[in-house]
Parts: sequence; C-alpha cells; structure tokens
Amino acid sequence: MQMLPPDLRIAVLLPCYNEAATIVSVVHAFRTALPLARIHVYDNNSTDETALRATLAGALVTRETRQGKGHVVRRMFSDVDADVYVMADGDGTYSAADAPALIATLIAERADMVVGTRRGVKADAGRQGHAFGNRLFNRLYRTLFGNDFTDIFSGYRVFSRRFAKSFPAVSGGFEIETEMSVHASRLKLPVCEMPLDYGRRPEGSHSKLSTFRDGGRILWMFAMLMKETRPFTFFGAISMAFMAASLIFMAPVLVEYFETGLVRRMPTWVLSVALMMISFMMFTAGLILDSLARARAEQLRLHYMALPSSPFLSVSMPVPAEPVQGETGDARSAAA
Repeated sequence: MQMLPPDLRIAVLLPCYNEAATIVSVVHAFRTALPLARIHVYDNNSTDETALRATLAGALVTRETRQGKGHVVRRMFSDVDADVYVMADGDGTYSAADAPALIATLIAERADMVVGTRRGVKADAGRQGHAFGNRLFNRLYRTLFGNDFTDIFSGYRVFSRRFAKSFPAVSGGFEIETEMSVHASRLKLPVCEMPLDYGRRPEGSHSKLSTFRDGGRILWMFAMLMKETRPFTFFGAISMAFMAASLIFMAPVLVEYFETGLVRRMPTWVLSVALMMISFMMFTAGLILDSLARARAEQLRLHYMALPSSPFLSVSMPVPAEPVQGETGDARSAAA
C-alpha cells in the first residue's frame, strides 16, 4: 500500500445515477483504501435508493438536479476544497485499491492530472459498438488535439487543486472527460497515465451509455472544442470545403468562357463566386478567432498559475545560508 502524507487533504468524488446496487461497496472500498479521505457522493436525480444507501455508508451526499455528468463534475469542483481530488464512478468498475497509487503518482510526478487508463474496457462494454467507438474517438482525439492521452473516456482520474479550480467544465454529459483532456492539452498542464484493470459491472447494475446518442454528442463536443481551441484549423477546413465547391462549379464556366468568350451559365457563375467569397470569409474568421483563442488560453494559464499549489505538489527550494558576519562582498557573492 502506498504511503501518503498524513496531512494531505483528499476528496473522493463519486457522481452517481441509479447506482444503489453498488454504491455501498464502492464507498466502503474507498474508505478502506483512503482512511483519511472525505468521500462525496453526488446524486444526479436517482430514482432508486442511491442517496440513502450512500448516506448510511458514511458518505457526504449532495444532490445535483441538472441531469448529466458534466453538471455533476462542475458542481463537485465548485463545492469541494481539497489538495487532491479522486474521481471515480459509483458502479464499482474501478478498483478503489488503485487510488493510493494514482495519488502517489500525482505527487511524485508533480502532475495536475493522472488518468487511470482501462486495460479491460472491452470486456465490460460488451457491445462491439462501444469498443469500436473507444478506439475511433481516442484516435480522433490524438489527431486533433495531441498525443497526451490514450484513453480520454476513463472516469478514474486524480486531480490537483489547481486543475479542479481552473477547469471551466462547460459540458453537460458524458463528454466531460473529453473536455478535461482538451483543457489539459490546451494549457500544456503536466499529466500522466497509469494502466489499471477495469472490472465488469455486477448484477443489477446497468450502463447509462447509449452508443449512437452519446457518440453523436461526443462528436459534437469534438467540433465545438475544435472551434474554441483551434479556430484556424476548424474554419480553415470549412474554407477549403467552400473553395473546392466553388472551383467545381467555376471550372466548366471558365473553360466555356476561354473557348467562346461567352458566359452562358450566369447563375452557376454567380453561385461559384458566392461560394468563393464565403470561403474567404471563413478563412478570415479563422485568422481573427485564432488570435482570440490564443489570448483566452493565456488568460486561463495565468489564472491557473495564480491559484496556490498544494505544498505536497510544490518543488521545495533550498533556503540560502545566512552570511557570516564580517564576510566581504566577494565572499558573500561566492556563497550565494
């Protein structure tokens, strides 16, 4: 078992929706793994006894009425103050015994986020659609936003206080993990991953994911995050699409003009010119918004740097020795 600093304030955050079948065992497991941690269960409009059972198990229970994991995460990070935040699911698929190792890695690497990547995710997903979606979206993420992460959908994460208090959390649903990853990549925060086993759901516990609905929402989130964080690439792609369409319509009109000196298909020519103008507008918008996005990233970084870091995650600097009385200026300079 990993030895953690006794004064480290640890908060375990468990967003839950209809997890009555597993929440008691999850709370007890985290209480065993992290005896000094405060365990917070955020109930997201459960229709079963999730909140009651979590309370009886000794967790601090809060209700979030806005439906969706993103709303719960935003509320958790706003309400709870700690040095280290451990976020897991209430379905029992993540092992609480791995939490001390994740925290120890956060401290040792002085990172702002450690992601517990899932080794056995395909076994629990069951349907090939989930497994294929995981591979597709992780590959798409690496193409669009960088190679910092290999499992952007893992719900088992450990955060520093700086990350929790600087993360805007604008998502509403399961796409919140994607937003967390993009936030870290955008601000170039120190992050790392740790491969962990991923368990099956026990009997009576059911996945809340919908392959096509949530897949569509994640794709939409990818597009919105591209627009906000990489607007030149986003609008540049749109500009190229309009330019290609314009050239397709324009080419036969120009060929006819050079051959005959006439423009018989005037509507086609007007359409092609309009498409080209839209292409130029998209390109200009991308240039302008790219400058604004860089300024916003700088402001987010400055806000992140202004937040006090946990003493357990700070680099201790050596204290300079007091100058000996009677030292010359050269000697003091040499000592410094």
